[in-house]
Amino acid sequence: MRKVVSGLFVSLDGVAQSPNEWQFAFDEEMGAALGKTLETADTILLGRATFTEWAGYWPTVTDGEDAGFAKWINDSPKYVVSSTLDSVEDWANSTLINGDLAAAIEKLKAGEGKDITVAGSPTLVRSLLEQDLLDELVLLIHPVVAGEGRKKLFADDASLKKLELVSAQPTSSGVIIATYRPTR
Repeated sequence: MRKVVSGLFVSLDGVAQSPNEWQFAFDEEMGAALGKTLETADTILLGRATFTEWAGYWPTVTDGEDAGFAKWINDSPKYVVSSTLDSVEDWANSTLINGDLAAAIEKLKAGEGKDITVAGSPTLVRSLLEQDLLDELVLLIHPVVAGEGRKKLFADDASLKKLELVSAQPTSSGVIIATYRPTR
C-alpha cells in the first residue's frame, strides 16, 4: 500500500508559513532529501493555498535550475483538497477533492504507484495528521526563529498526537532533517 508523506520546512518556533522569507540556506543534504521525494513519490496532494500559489508559477518554468522539479510536478497527478475551489483545471493533471478526505486518501493509497507526497500545505498536513491519514512527516528544521506573527505548523490548541522519531540528520548549514511516523 502507498504511503502519504509530507516534507516541510519549519523554524525552531514551529513556523511553516512562507519559508522563502526566513529560510537562510539550502544545502546539498536538503537537496538530496527533497530529491528523494522525486524518486519515491508519483502523486501529489496540495491544499488550496499552495495550489493557488503554485498553479500560476510551475507550469511556466521550462528551463533553469528548477526545470527538473517543474517537469516532475507538472507531469504528476495532483489532488487538490479544498472546500472553496470550484475547479482546478487550470493546472494540468489536477483533480479536486472536496468531499470526504479520508475516503479520498484511502482510495489513493490503495491504488497503484509510488508514495503520495504532500507539497507544502501545512493546513492540509495538520488535517491529515489529525485524521490518521499521514504516514510520515519529514521536518527540515531550520535554526532560526521566524516569529513576526507567521502561522505555525501546529496551533497552540492542537490535540495531543504522538509520533516516533525514525531518523534525524544534521546538515552542513545546521538544518536538522527529522523524520517522524505517527504512533497508532
